[in-house]
Amino acid sequence: MAIIDNFSGHADLYAQYRIDYPPELYDFLLSITGNRQKAWDCATGNGQVASALSAHFDTVDATDISAQQLEKAVQKPNITYTVCAAEQTPFADRSFDIITVAQALHWFDTDAFHREVRRVAKPGAVLAEWGYGSVQIDPVIDPVFYHFYEVIIGPYWDENRKHVDDRYARISFPFDEVVHQDFTIWRSWDLNRFLNYLRTWSSVQKYIRQHGNDPVLWMADQLKTVWGAGERQIRFPVFLRAGRL
Repeated sequence: MAIIDNFSGHADLYAQYRIDYPPELYDFLLSITGNRQKAWDCATGNGQVASALSAHFDTVDATDISAQQLEKAVQKPNITYTVCAAEQTPFADRSFDIITVAQALHWFDTDAFHREVRRVAKPGAVLAEWGYGSVQIDPVIDPVFYHFYEVIIGPYWDENRKHVDDRYARISFPFDEVVHQDFTIWRSWDLNRFLNYLRTWSSVQKYIRQHGNDPVLWMADQLKTVWGAGERQIRFPVFLRAGRL
């Protein structure tokens, strides 16, 4: 399977406008993780998960295939960033107490990644994989959003995106003591902030490359009157699965 990199070309946007994850998610991970010496955050992007883990683990190794993303990553003294694929890393056998993957598993060769996880995880380590689904705002804005997501941008999503829509149900998870948890991310955003979040999508960037114009401007036109001048509460549903090695 070829390595897929859909984010290097807009690393600046990604670093500024992608969401982070709720404290409750990290509290749950800490509650099921025994030792807290070494963590690996795979496909770290701009390092937001690595940064959160660094407050609780002695050291964090964070990897991504995109050097451009890592150039924008959060810097902490106990985080080491490495450019490498998820499926083949430079780490020693039995290195990590926890391995995390946030909103990225669907881009991997998951069988190869899980083999690598088994190699580098300590006995009893935790693997946590999570993602988040489509936003929910209100009954007026949501239909406009879903038309954009499914009709205007729909043809420009990679096939892998469907794994997020079905919450990784079709991706095997061959580990023990598997648990599933749901969380919610709430954000208060004005319209400009919301539109720039949409521009971090790989599908939007693909549309721009192919057509030379920005499809998010359609959303801006549709929402400029119904959104209003202030901020809206935006809900992101988060799904997580975790297992023990």
